[in-house]
Amino acid sequence: MPPVHRRRWRISLTCPPLIALLALLFAVQGRAAPILEGDRAIPLLGNAGMVVTSHPLASEAALKVLKEDGNAMDAAVTAGFVLAVVQPRSGNIGGGGFMMLSSDRENRVVAIDYREKAPAAATADMFLDQSGAVDTRLSRFSLQSAGVPGTVAGLLLALERYGTIDRERALAPAIALAKNGFIVPPRFTQGFEHLRKHLQRDKTTQALFYKADGSAYQPGEKFMQPDLARTLQRIAEQGHKGFYAGETARMITDQMQAGGGLITRQDLANYQALVREPIKGRYRGYDIYSMPPPSSGGVHIVQILKLMEPFPVARFGHNSARTIHLMAEAMKLAYADRATHLGDSDFVKVPLKGLLSDRYANQRRLLINPNRATPSSAIQAGEAPAYESSETTHYSIADKFGNVVSNTYTLNFSYGSGISVAEAGFLLNNQMDDFSAKPGAANAYGLIGSDNNRIEAGKRMLSSMSPTIVRYKGKNLLVTGTPGGSRIITTTLQVIMNVLDHGLNIQEAVNAPRIHHQWLPDTLRIETGISPDTIERLEALGHRLEAKAAMGASQSIYIDDEGIMQGAADPRRGTSSAMGLWR
Repeated sequence: MPPVHRRRWRISLTCPPLIALLALLFAVQGRAAPILEGDRAIPLLGNAGMVVTSHPLASEAALKVLKEDGNAMDAAVTAGFVLAVVQPRSGNIGGGGFMMLSSDRENRVVAIDYREKAPAAATADMFLDQSGAVDTRLSRFSLQSAGVPGTVAGLLLALERYGTIDRERALAPAIALAKNGFIVPPRFTQGFEHLRKHLQRDKTTQALFYKADGSAYQPGEKFMQPDLARTLQRIAEQGHKGFYAGETARMITDQMQAGGGLITRQDLANYQALVREPIKGRYRGYDIYSMPPPSSGGVHIVQILKLMEPFPVARFGHNSARTIHLMAEAMKLAYADRATHLGDSDFVKVPLKGLLSDRYANQRRLLINPNRATPSSAIQAGEAPAYESSETTHYSIADKFGNVVSNTYTLNFSYGSGISVAEAGFLLNNQMDDFSAKPGAANAYGLIGSDNNRIEAGKRMLSSMSPTIVRYKGKNLLVTGTPGGSRIITTTLQVIMNVLDHGLNIQEAVNAPRIHHQWLPDTLRIETGISPDTIERLEALGHRLEAKAAMGASQSIYIDDEGIMQGAADPRRGTSSAMGLWR
């Protein structure tokens, strides 16, 4: 088949406020300036940029950085800190995540791991009650549920190693929005009203995010966060030490000591973000780059693509019963492997080469019955060859120098644990629930874990976050990722396949109805928009279907072989925003 990206698409610009279906075309006549050298090289030709985030204020701030000749990493760091102010449910400095960055000129992709870590006092059985059962209140809604935050370290590492602007410039928009306030959109109000009872259990959270009478801020009202502004100012002035030492560290540890949490000053001082080698796979001639462990996303996106590659899904049709059936069966096999083999590769031996090998894919593919759904009870993790050697946020950015960034970070649940750090102005994550508190027991997303993901001091918990970059012949082609808990992997997978297999333009690829299967529970989850005939056929094949709310919010960018940048904001999130630059 001819390369998909040689097709020229017409994309219209529409902007209903609640769906934010923005897709802009901006010509780039050439590429230059590597992000991986952190310099200020002048572009050889052209002058453009694209930012797609989950909030227009973050998109505006990042786009301004690009307009002032900053690179994609500068813009990504600015967006990350702005989201920490304007989107408290998922934008964060109290959580962690993963970042992918790629340079056309360098022909190189790197991964930054700033996932949270278990405190030194954490133990394997810390969330088990006297009967040996998992105490989900403790693992999800207590100070003990917080891992050592990584977001600040990750964003600062990215800026210092690959950016061109200083900390003060990168954090200035976030500090101004926290100090001076911003106008609350409907989604902000809806979140705080929906979880009012839960969030107001913590008096600090209530004082930070609600009015004096306990009511939520309403759309059109201004919301200010002076405590958070001071915290961000310390980071701007002092860098890493402005969060992991000094006043902010004292505030975090005082909170821990007062409420039975585990994070200490030493835990904070010891935290470091890491640069890792990305997962790389090939699919129909395209290079797929995504996060390595402790993310499971990259491994299983590549694994599922390998399982699917021999099937002519383009001929079967987009979201046809046959295509969905094969995808669901491949997803089951990958998630069964996830439950057994994946964990923090700094602590356990993850058979990456085996899981990603053609031989293993060929063996596992034999388990796919093209005419019948295989019950999950009949599927176990494979013996991968032992080769030696839902609430999150994602954004994608491309600059005029041929650099792209894909970033996903989270507090885990919406608003994390719901507990805020007094005086510091931010919510804490509850990522400790992403460990296997008890091997074989499901976490909040229904994911089963093994001993590989058991709680250990200093270990990073397994994640599904999957910031992903697709390249073709040494050039960036597709930048994507999504929030969505266990659905992150399958959502990102479908955006990739929608473009590469089915020839959808990037907005169509993001908008299209999604499906998800994670092995256990044995249900095929579908979004609204799958046709009744397809549903009937899938049920006849033996699938147990479950229609639920929208999955994910993929903020994506496509760059064709002529350098045309196309940004797609996901309509599933009301504040999604795609903005482009052309001057």
